[in-house]
Amino acid sequence: MCGILGSIGSKVDRDKFINTLARLEHRGPDGFGVWENEEEGIIFGHRRLSIIDLSDGGKQPFEKGKYVLTFNGEIYNYLELKKELIEIGHQFSTESDTEVLLASYIEWGEGCLQKFNGMWAFAIFNKEDKTIFFSRDRFGKKPLFYYQEGDKFIFGSEMKAISPFMREVKPNSNFQWMVENHFTYEATDKCLIEGIKRFPAGFYGRYSLGSKKLTLTKYWDTLDNLVEVPKSYDQQVEEFREIFIDACKIRMRSDVPIGTALSGGLDSSAVICTMAHIENNLKGEKTAKDWQHAYVACFPGSFLDEKQHAEKVVNHLGINANYLPIDPVEGLEKLSDYLYYFEEIDATSPIPMSKIYNAINKDGVRVSIDGHGVDEAFSGYGHSTFETFLDTLSPSKIRNTLATYRELHPKGLGTSDSDSDFKLYMNYLLKRKKTIARNLIKGTPLIGRMINDGPMDKIGNFNYNLYLLFHQSILPTLLRNYERYAMMNSVEIRMPFMDHRLISYAFSIPWESKLKNGYTKYIIRDALQDFMPKEIVWRKQKIGLQTPILEYVQGPWNEYFSDIINSQAFEQSNLVDSLQAKLVFNKINAGNGSYLDAKKLWMLVIPHLWEKSFLNRI
Repeated sequence: MCGILGSIGSKVDRDKFINTLARLEHRGPDGFGVWENEEEGIIFGHRRLSIIDLSDGGKQPFEKGKYVLTFNGEIYNYLELKKELIEIGHQFSTESDTEVLLASYIEWGEGCLQKFNGMWAFAIFNKEDKTIFFSRDRFGKKPLFYYQEGDKFIFGSEMKAISPFMREVKPNSNFQWMVENHFTYEATDKCLIEGIKRFPAGFYGRYSLGSKKLTLTKYWDTLDNLVEVPKSYDQQVEEFREIFIDACKIRMRSDVPIGTALSGGLDSSAVICTMAHIENNLKGEKTAKDWQHAYVACFPGSFLDEKQHAEKVVNHLGINANYLPIDPVEGLEKLSDYLYYFEEIDATSPIPMSKIYNAINKDGVRVSIDGHGVDEAFSGYGHSTFETFLDTLSPSKIRNTLATYRELHPKGLGTSDSDSDFKLYMNYLLKRKKTIARNLIKGTPLIGRMINDGPMDKIGNFNYNLYLLFHQSILPTLLRNYERYAMMNSVEIRMPFMDHRLISYAFSIPWESKLKNGYTKYIIRDALQDFMPKEIVWRKQKIGLQTPILEYVQGPWNEYFSDIINSQAFEQSNLVDSLQAKLVFNKINAGNGSYLDAKKLWMLVIPHLWEKSFLNRI
């Protein structure tokens, strides 16, 4: 896990390059390396966070024959790949996954990407054909940005490492659209800085020194990698459990201590409880022995506090936890630095999450194995619940969906508490009347088999709606956010629920395996219940780690927000609506504001904070 930087085609000053590479030191505090070919105008840089093979053998950029690699990420199945490569004649001089990655590319070309189980962003220079091969992992867990101006092509792990080589650094011309669509832009190539582009997840690319062009090719789409699943739900549970255990097991491979950011919810609890199961029953090669580190963010007196639930998990496992009360005042003092490292616009304050990973780092733990990536694949918040109505005509299945909805939304959601099941059902069908009419015209059934000459025909309406959340909106943003929270503190996050085998399985099983008996994520609960406290397995309350922002704005953050909103710099900023911000702030101060108002205030203020803390510092 590291930071990478490269310049291609236009000679840059080596000292300037090294100084710019230092901007990524938080990603790789354990050392750096630079490789240069002055004749071709190529320079690769690397900041190292040592996780696998702590010796100099894992140092980068890594050179082998005619190839030079700079790599950010981890290949979890590197031991299996290494054995396969040795059998066909490859020799290795290190114990690193870096050398395995490069040997895999030498042997299989771009086909190696389908063999990798991991997260990555890397560049490989071929000295002979003078091309650079780029790739980013299937779901975009590791970042990669690039900028091109004439013969100059710059790439890096963060925008702040690219900006010194740009002619002009300014906000994107679509900045306001990006703020309004902050849960959407991460899945595009648009970046907050004009001219910088985001390399797409699930793609590889080739840049030619001759043509000066980058050609992109998509190598992964979950819909092209669906798997055959048993019709029996019990067999699905067994297969899911087997894949998840292995996903955790290979992510426990480490030469440094590992831990977990624990919330007390199903997802993070499932991870640490499965790690305990592996420790007790299934230890494998390179499995870290020092893994019993749990970190819990606490909000005393707030509805967001989950300490009591996390305590049940650690007591069940017989381990200790580090409970971290979040100090809102201390967080504000560090907010400018957090936003500098974070680089992006988001609806959530980074303070609680940054506090967790900072505590992990201070304890000497370098890897956190976390429960991210579940909700969008398994409808964790009840996402798209009613979309099942276009997947079935069965009265019992329709009743099951309605019962699950009632459990998730006991006070209703945009409907009256007194609405009958029949009214909820009919309201949904009326909402989707255009879709239904389109199906009638095509001669397909009214409901029960939603066909759209494409993905819905493969996975159904409900799963397709989750697919959009997973690949195009919510999840790419969350993956980006947590990657930044951790890496600003020199901590690597691993996500077993994001194992590509598990995601292919998740979108191959029917919706009935996810929504069942008033629960979401039902197959996960069934598959892992033997490892976990029952009250956590069958807990229905869903909170999620976030800032109690209304309480903070009304209390310890009030003066801070007042000073910002009434400042001359805020009023003169082209990135904010200062009048609207004042109106919302005054509403909150008058005691009439809601949690949603406080979140709106944050989004009205954050562009100015981004400009002040990030843009003006790079």
